[in-house]
Amino acid sequence: MSDEQFRAEIRGWLQEALTGPFAEAVGTGGEGREHEAHELRREWERHLGRAGWIGLSWPTEYGGRPATLAQQVIFHEEYARAGAPGRLGHMSEQLLGPTLLAFGTPEQKARFLPRITSGEDIWCQGYSEPGAGSDLAGVRTRAVRRGDHYVITGQKVWTSLAHLADWCFVLCRTDPGSTRHAGLSYLLVPMDQPGVTVRPITQLTGTSEFNEVFFDEAVAAVEHRVGAEGEGWKVAMGTLGFERGVSTLGQQIGFRRRLDAVIARAHSNGAWLEPALRDRLVDAYIGLEVMRHSAVRLLASAGEGLSGLEASISKLQWATWNRSLGELAVDVEGAGALLTGPGYELDDAQTHFLFSRANTIYGGSNEIQRNIIAERLLGLPR
Repeated sequence: MSDEQFRAEIRGWLQEALTGPFAEAVGTGGEGREHEAHELRREWERHLGRAGWIGLSWPTEYGGRPATLAQQVIFHEEYARAGAPGRLGHMSEQLLGPTLLAFGTPEQKARFLPRITSGEDIWCQGYSEPGAGSDLAGVRTRAVRRGDHYVITGQKVWTSLAHLADWCFVLCRTDPGSTRHAGLSYLLVPMDQPGVTVRPITQLTGTSEFNEVFFDEAVAAVEHRVGAEGEGWKVAMGTLGFERGVSTLGQQIGFRRRLDAVIARAHSNGAWLEPALRDRLVDAYIGLEVMRHSAVRLLASAGEGLSGLEASISKLQWATWNRSLGELAVDVEGAGALLTGPGYELDDAQTHFLFSRANTIYGGSNEIQRNIIAERLLGLPR
């Protein structure tokens, strides 16, 4: 199938699918709006799965379908262009699925991947801890092997969608005498069990996408450890590479919609007439064009996948750009951006500004991305 045929297929499907009961899901979810329409968006995941739109490029035996890297980006572009709902299954499909394909056993692939492509299972990521965020090697959550299970004790934090997830992929320390990158293991942990407590964190936006997760002798089967015991760091880094990969290239369509909204607001309220704001709007436009051309260049050279370096460059670009656009959005609003409605009700510009403060922190902070680029691309000393 050509790229043009693929684009026509997904565009047509979205036009038809986002009608009827799913019409209410249009525009829901996404950054700062993850609290919206959970049940409807969960059913949307299953609808995507039944239509074969989850697991693009995955083997068909696990429910995937053939798709080139360019077609995967086309999917994300059309998805954003249609205003389709924010994905509850993002971490399932974009993070855990590729990790299992790369590092999982045949039994793990057969057990977990079909339930991701069908939209049945929602996953969250158990990485960050108090004292181990960007410095992930400081993980202290421990797991002790007892027979066929690991017993897990510790705390994770900033765990997106943990309150909705069925499973969590957890990085924990299985060698009590180890430090830093050694002695860590990557475990697949069911959330619906005694010993797992999820506590939502109220964010600047007034909503709760992030959570604290406490493990108090929760268990994970030994057969659900991905990779060898004590070698979870390699698996965890593989997951982070996928997190910063293909989906970030396609999100520029969503960014364009946000930029267009800010420009339209600047025209409607006269902010466009202020030279300083007009210059920043032009800079934002140029920045987005740079990202688009960079994405095209990466696609032309990436072959079947993106390297960690390419993913780091992309993450650094979009995170910085989107945070700056959030600042510009409230400056265009003017003094009114300081006011909220009843019950801390925020408008789109305010939500964008507040949530985008996290863009340069989560998924690997800007400082981490710059270190990766400096050391691995430019060859600079540590």
